[in-house]
Amino acid sequence: KIVNPRDTILKITTTAICGSDLHLYDGVVMTMRNGDVLGHEFMGEVVEVGSKTNLQKGDRVIVPFNIACGNCHNCGKELYSACDNTNPNAAGNEKIYGYPTSGMYGYSHLYGGYDGGQAEYVRVPYSDVNPLKIPEGMSDEQVLFLTDIFPTGFMAAENCEIKGGDTVAIWGAGPVGQFAIRSAFLLGAGRVISIDNIPDRLEMAKAGGAETLNFDTVNILEELKEMTAGRGPDSCIDAVGMEAHGTELGNIYDYTKQALRLSVDRPNVLRQMILACGKAGTLSIPGVYVGLVDKLPFGIAFGKGLTWKMGQTHVQRYLPRLMKYIQDGDIDPTFIITHRLKLSEAPQAYETFKQKRDNCIKVVMTP
Repeated sequence: KIVNPRDTILKITTTAICGSDLHLYDGVVMTMRNGDVLGHEFMGEVVEVGSKTNLQKGDRVIVPFNIACGNCHNCGKELYSACDNTNPNAAGNEKIYGYPTSGMYGYSHLYGGYDGGQAEYVRVPYSDVNPLKIPEGMSDEQVLFLTDIFPTGFMAAENCEIKGGDTVAIWGAGPVGQFAIRSAFLLGAGRVISIDNIPDRLEMAKAGGAETLNFDTVNILEELKEMTAGRGPDSCIDAVGMEAHGTELGNIYDYTKQALRLSVDRPNVLRQMILACGKAGTLSIPGVYVGLVDKLPFGIAFGKGLTWKMGQTHVQRYLPRLMKYIQDGDIDPTFIITHRLKLSEAPQAYETFKQKRDNCIKVVMTP
């Protein structure tokens, strides 16, 4: 229901399961409560509006996963995921330990406790700032991923400050990794190297123009050194995050700490990127981390003079540019969809996605 004049009520037409939803599903993100509604990739039709919004009933809109007020210091600098006003549970609140980011839909009480869009209806706060109306003639599936994974992959590539001909290595060929591949090429990369161990994901990466490495069958550090004449990639992207798998001894240490609830993050990819990246290169981290990490070779990062860029995506900043890419035919985001299901099938959809059954890469659902 409307609780603020800036609210809108949206009837969901299409929603999706994101890789970061699995962090909630696996229980590694704290402060989920009984009755919480997941889902931060969604769109739909406006069915009710508050008195202070520029939307009208019947409008089709997409909604960025991060909730921005549009009025604070950071929103004024287009740093929407750093909004100061939309996460009431940000770090420092005496009642709950949260994170100093904006609020997020369907992502626990660390991020404000907002109900998400894996539902029939959702309340959209600050709807005079965040939703984007969909141009006539564009389908839900063409624009749905503007809510998260397309701008997330794009910002990850943009953070690399790619110069013409650069080599970019991307750990993780899931949905964000796939969009990071294509975004890197849109921004002028000469080569993109995709690293994963799931054959169908590597095939999709190859279809996007990437060279591929399977970390189960090759030594990633040695291969990257060989492929770049000993220099290492110009930049590296972690499109995996806190549940990264790995084969080094540190992985056993990380799993043990996680099992004992001493840590929630496994920095296997971060370690590899530090060791692999070329001198004066950039580490771009769109993969989600929520806790503490250790055993990082930080002295090597210092010695190489690496730049680190990370954080939640400022989705609103990128929407006009990425919409134009879609309209101009430079990219068709529907390539990522492997499974289409009804919302009532969400429980099995989560298991299919988690276990990567039936070559599952991206699930979309309709109520």
